Amino acid sequence: MLIRMIERSLVYPRPPRERGDWRPRWLRPQNVWFRSADNTKLHGWYVPVADSRRFIVYSHGNGEHVADLSSLVVRLQQRLNATVFVYDYRGYGRSRGTPWEKGCVADCMAAQRWLAEREGVNTDDIILMGRSLGGGVSIGAAVEQGARALVLEATFSRMTDAAAHRYPWLPVRIFMRNRYNSIRRIQKYLGPTFQSHGSADDVVPLEMALELYESSPSQMKEFYKIHFAGHNDTPPPAYYEALASFLDQVDEQFEIKLPARHHRRHRQLVS
Repeated sequence: MLIRMIERSLVYPRPPRERGDWRPRWLRPQNVWFRSADNTKLHGWYVPVADSRRFIVYSHGNGEHVADLSSLVVRLQQRLNATVFVYDYRGYGRSRGTPWEKGCVADCMAAQRWLAEREGVNTDDIILMGRSLGGGVSIGAAVEQGARALVLEATFSRMTDAAAHRYPWLPVRIFMRNRYNSIRRIQKYLGPTFQSHGSADDVVPLEMALELYESSPSQMKEFYKIHFAGHNDTPPPAYYEALASFLDQVDEQFEIKLPARHHRRHRQLVS
């Protein structure tokens, strides 16, 4: 029991709900309540862009919740011309329940379904983007429901690898239940993958990220190394330029099927 409690505190160090700005006037997100597969009530922010070119579900790191993500949402909107849906896993922010691996992956899948239904597109028209823990969660959802593209930031090979690196004196490889084996999962995802990592990341070493990248069978993938960046550093503008260029290539190669209200924008996109 004690081991499980320690593991939960290490894998899911949930920040206080009071932290962050839950009413950012300059962003004006729409509060959304939705349900995971097991009926757990979840909360997220839907932030649409008029005539958006892309739809993104963003899964945050294990020490964040949506009230920490206002600046990130603006960057994604402006630099990628994207409608963004950020959400909290069970037990984070205003979402109910207790976090665990299968549940968090299910939460991402539920967020992906919600946004797809809201925009009238398929789940595999949604870009799944995640940082650190969120990258592992996004990979799990992409394997199950497809994705327009996977965008991974500072993502580990396996949660057990990252835990063993940080706590080498603990038998984490034996006792951890939240294993997030991204190496195994990503081998089942064939879609476009853009992965970035900081060269100075001391939480998830660069070698783990490269192992994950090499395990991807995708024929359309790119690795972007951010020199001198640590695990929690904000990516530079050049990162968003590279990501936008990659997603432009995805748009050119794969036709997007959108409902009638998006047809005009769609014709401009693929012309």
